[in-house]
Amino acid sequence: MVQTLRGGVIGAGVFGGYHARQYAGMTGISFSGVFDSQPDRAAAVAMPLGGRAFADLETFLEAVDVVTVASPATFHVEQAMAAIAAGKHVYVEKPIGVDVADAERLRAAAAKRGLILACGHQERVVFQAMGLLDTGQTPLLLESTRHGPPSPRSQDVSAVLDLMIHDLDLLLTVAGSDPVTAEGEGVLGPNGVWDQARAEITFESGLTAILDVSRLAPERRRTMRIVYPSGEVEVDFLARTFRNTTPFALNPDFASTAAAADPLGASLAGFLAAVRGEAARPVVTAQEAIAALDLALAVEQALENAA
Repeated sequence: MVQTLRGGVIGAGVFGGYHARQYAGMTGISFSGVFDSQPDRAAAVAMPLGGRAFADLETFLEAVDVVTVASPATFHVEQAMAAIAAGKHVYVEKPIGVDVADAERLRAAAAKRGLILACGHQERVVFQAMGLLDTGQTPLLLESTRHGPPSPRSQDVSAVLDLMIHDLDLLLTVAGSDPVTAEGEGVLGPNGVWDQARAEITFESGLTAILDVSRLAPERRRTMRIVYPSGEVEVDFLARTFRNTTPFALNPDFASTAAAADPLGASLAGFLAAVRGEAARPVVTAQEAIAALDLALAVEQALENAA
């Protein structure tokens, strides 16, 4: 018998809606509802799925066992900390926070209470489905492009914390060593945060990474090129295809796997498996999410230094 858990979502934006629909459709989850500071927004997401709209965070936390925090990034640590203090397991959308020290306090609080704290770097699921986490080789060069047109989402943080952090997490999974330097240049948007950024990061292993993100592009583009001693892999994340000249036994049909077809669902399932004790860890741990945040903030500092 699968243990039934009461699931709920903090934040009634686009990603809050994604998470609410996942919880409402999952076996072993009773969808409780959505908390948002604007009750009408919470109702618009929760009620069509059979959940409640909560205007009070404490009341919401009494009604759940597991929580997704999908509010604006600047509220992630504060709201996740409230859930941890109430004894709830927490899945935080990326980034885990906007300050490393605050995120570390959150991680420590969850560890002290024996609670699962996971983060939503869902591209990791796609990398796993391709087989890129099991190559046994450290890359020499990694280049990524993550462009999109202007959007009202995530305007509280820069394109580094909104877009590049996906690629920073993937980079850290294959780097095989710690970063040494970060340099970059960017373009500030009208709200005073970086809407475009290009970063060059070097690692102890000799790996160089060149990451390019933009929220001002005419169209979406999500690509990555990884050069290994034995060849290279070029990935198109939108088309869900890759070109491979290495000897690695990558999965050419990865896009048809359940995980790659629904990386959010696979990531949430991994979180719930860890909560139930069926898995040793979630897909992305709090410590890994903090490492990605730390590197993202180093990139932002490099942009400031170059301005």
